[in-house]
Amino acid sequence: MKVLFVVSEVEDLVKTGGLADVGKALPLALTELGHEVIIVMPYYRQLAEKFNAEDICPKQTLFSGHNAYEFGIKQLDLQGIKVLAIDYAEFFNRKGLYADNYHAYPDNAERFAFFAHAALKTAQTIEFQPDIVHCNDWHTALTPYFVSIDDTGFFAKSRTVFTIHNGAYQGSHAFRDIPYLQPHYQLHSQLDGDALNYVKMGIRYANKINAVSPNYAQELLTPLGSHYLFEEFQRRQSDVSGILNGCDYSQWDPATDPHITQNYQVDNLSGKKACKADIQKEVGLPQKATIPLIGMVCRLTDQKGFGFILPILEQLMQHKVQLAIIGTGDPDISQVLQNIAAKYPTKCAFVEDFSVRKAHMIEAGSDFFLMPSLFEPCGLNQMYSLAYGTLPIVRAVGGLKDTVMDVSEQPEDATGLVFEEPTGAALLSCIQRALLFYHEDKKQFELVVKRAMTTHFTWKQAAKDYLSLYQSVI
Repeated sequence: MKVLFVVSEVEDLVKTGGLADVGKALPLALTELGHEVIIVMPYYRQLAEKFNAEDICPKQTLFSGHNAYEFGIKQLDLQGIKVLAIDYAEFFNRKGLYADNYHAYPDNAERFAFFAHAALKTAQTIEFQPDIVHCNDWHTALTPYFVSIDDTGFFAKSRTVFTIHNGAYQGSHAFRDIPYLQPHYQLHSQLDGDALNYVKMGIRYANKINAVSPNYAQELLTPLGSHYLFEEFQRRQSDVSGILNGCDYSQWDPATDPHITQNYQVDNLSGKKACKADIQKEVGLPQKATIPLIGMVCRLTDQKGFGFILPILEQLMQHKVQLAIIGTGDPDISQVLQNIAAKYPTKCAFVEDFSVRKAHMIEAGSDFFLMPSLFEPCGLNQMYSLAYGTLPIVRAVGGLKDTVMDVSEQPEDATGLVFEEPTGAALLSCIQRALLFYHEDKKQFELVVKRAMTTHFTWKQAAKDYLSLYQSVI
């Protein structure tokens, strides 16, 4: 099969979040299974500074009304996969991908409307006629629409798949602020008031809609979990499915991890104890091997469960426990964490920072990993935690529910601790169960740790599932 993979970021090239992980891993896995994948993405300033790629063909032009958009096509290589980057300096030669200092660019809708169309023009230019055009998140959600109105015949046999990585980000903008789309009068019937919602367009025009875990797909079909798009998903219910993301174990393996003080594996966990002492020292907590350490690395946002965490911190600090949180984001959340860390310096550490090294140190050195998300389409940190024998404490939402089995509910398959209700009381109760489990049943605790370390979610399996989805639409 020929797959045109349209995405706004790709790990190893340019990255702001988990979307980039998929942008790299899924095309690689599909290629390893014998299929031809070409990635199309914007040629951001960060890419230009890193690679200084050459144009592979003369400049191309897209017309919209009386406006002409002349752009170049650069070629990069991602472990043997062809990556074509759309070079339109006015839109992509900027400091950030989507924002400058946390302020979203006001013309993001215009930038990515152009990109969604330019991706198709790129495929035509190099005469790559795809069986599947695979689009990802709101940045590329207009591509299925552009396929549907293409009158060249080039995409007559192409089918479109739209993957939702996080339905909370929908790309909703006032239509009058999107000059590129002004000649598309038919879009007036698609507006909510005066706004065009890009994710809605993806849902309406793609042949298949896919979410990044089976449980998240089910949540999108409910009023509560649909991010206010319930009617849209219900209309396309038979075309909505979920495929669990894989995990890149080449980067997340305690046996080979270069970022941790001592490597370890499932049949010899002694290195994990050294990693615990190392992260305790790193964040300024007492180096006590017998005190359970709960780690957390994330963006400081409500999505990550801080609405449940902050109200219970004082109560949690009354227990024999250490808590280490690393992350940046909402300044109000940051202030509360700083206050608690100052009040309980031997029990709580907060590092307002992010680094790959510290993220790996937390995963390796903690006994538990805290991930009580309000919603979580798939989640990767719980997969990393399992690989490192760090038992996840999660809420039963999205991909967390698909990947973590509770020690009480499913003792034979248990890999962590799970709670349901979106409340601080439910979270505190779950953490207390975790602490009791740690202190009172060392033999069973180690058994669950070892089971967690042998629980893998591979991109090869995910790619096979995507191929089945592609075949179903072809």
